[in-house]
Amino acid sequence: MKNPVKETCKGGRPPHSPSDTDRRIVKLAASHAVPTIKIAEILGISQKTLFKHYRRELDIGSARVEAALVMNLYRLASGSDGVAFKAIRFSLQCKFGWSPYLPPRHG
Repeated sequence: MKNPVKETCKGGRPPHSPSDTDRRIVKLAASHAVPTIKIAEILGISQKTLFKHYRRELDIGSARVEAALVMNLYRLASGSDGVAFKAIRFSLQCKFGWSPYLPPRHG
């Protein structure tokens, strides 16, 4: 005999339905480099659910914070002091694979 309660009740949490407000919160928090685990806690959902429903907002927020950091790095690199040298060196290493320990690439 089948259990009628088991067939009608799936159990667990109800499905998550993102609202426009939730999407704005995720985008804003991601653009301020808030870790995804904290964003999920704010919304009361799991990280898996956050990634499933808010991938676009997370990507946009991440791109915004990256752009702000890059712009600040370029601003620092345009100076003429020790900070500028470090910023230039960091940029060369990250973006172009430059290393003071390797000979220059040919070709």
